[in-house]
Amino acid sequence: MNKYKYLISILALTLGLGAAQAEDFNLDALIAAARSEPPLTVYDSTGKITEMADAFAAKYGLQATGTKTKATAQLETIIREVQSGNVQTDVSFIADVPAAMGQLLPDGFAESWVPPDLVEDIAPEARDPLLIVSSPNILAYNTAIFDSCPITNIWQLTEPEWKGKVSMQDPLGKPSYTDWFNQMRSHADDRIAAAYEAQYGKKLETEHASATEAFVAALAANGPLLTDSDSAAAEAVAAPGQTEPFVGLVSAAKFRDNEGAAFTLGLCADVDPIIGFSNATVGLIVKGTDSPNAARLFMHYAMTAEGIAPQAEDGKVSSNRSVALPDDEPSGVADHLGEVLAYDPSTGMSDWETRQDWQDFWRLNYAR
Repeated sequence: MNKYKYLISILALTLGLGAAQAEDFNLDALIAAARSEPPLTVYDSTGKITEMADAFAAKYGLQATGTKTKATAQLETIIREVQSGNVQTDVSFIADVPAAMGQLLPDGFAESWVPPDLVEDIAPEARDPLLIVSSPNILAYNTAIFDSCPITNIWQLTEPEWKGKVSMQDPLGKPSYTDWFNQMRSHADDRIAAAYEAQYGKKLETEHASATEAFVAALAANGPLLTDSDSAAAEAVAAPGQTEPFVGLVSAAKFRDNEGAAFTLGLCADVDPIIGFSNATVGLIVKGTDSPNAARLFMHYAMTAEGIAPQAEDGKVSSNRSVALPDDEPSGVADHLGEVLAYDPSTGMSDWETRQDWQDFWRLNYAR
């Protein structure tokens, strides 16, 4: 690119135009524009954001602060700051796509931006809004008790053998679980029905409106052990000295406790029709930020292997398909991503609008 085009790119970026609106996207121009802006503030629900922000600042010669903050707090903060005209948050990584789609994007509190030079590597379903990573929540078993996963079909979790022996976070307190229910009904209901037929040799006959609802009702009625954290769910499965034969639904990140806390978690592979689900994190730039170019640069950085490395170590999967999980990622989920129900934001608004319905449905069917 000649110097005139380079100056045009800087001007367009400095005026607050998206890089995709410039004549050509130029990373060097974006970096130059970012360096003229105030320090960047980034929030995420994982503590790894501190490491990411520090590495970003060192790489580009900028100032950036990463802070761990729950999704609900981020949502409230962004709305309050934009409404008051006192925006302090520049970039927000929110591990609650439906809430972001239902509360922030429609009213213009924040915007999604996809790096133009990386767009072809980003899965189409992860571009609008931009999903930074997906966090697999996968079925796990205790390798000290079982030689292999003791189930081969998710409908087995509804059988008497597993009554009270499935650990998972409480759907009444963890929206990603009600989102999972709705995602199954929206995108995998036929597979849930087929898995029932494969397990029992007959077609599913149910009073419920979908196979997913029948499964969720049966799971709830089987009295799973409900926890307030992934850590507690993983502990029930594979803490040292555990003798109860639990199966659990836990984050891939918990598998690092196999080394750190002497857990014995094993991934349940080849369970029909899925081994779990992914909870996605959406990346947003806050309306009114005084560092729009630094914000875009951070989004670009997070979509690279270098930028997302601290989260990839925990089994979080980049939406950039050219970025692989590290070979030593402890869960081994990289070899089984096709068995995980990937989050599809095309029904994100439905996930948002039906949360209360699914919570009520779970409450009505849950039996201790």
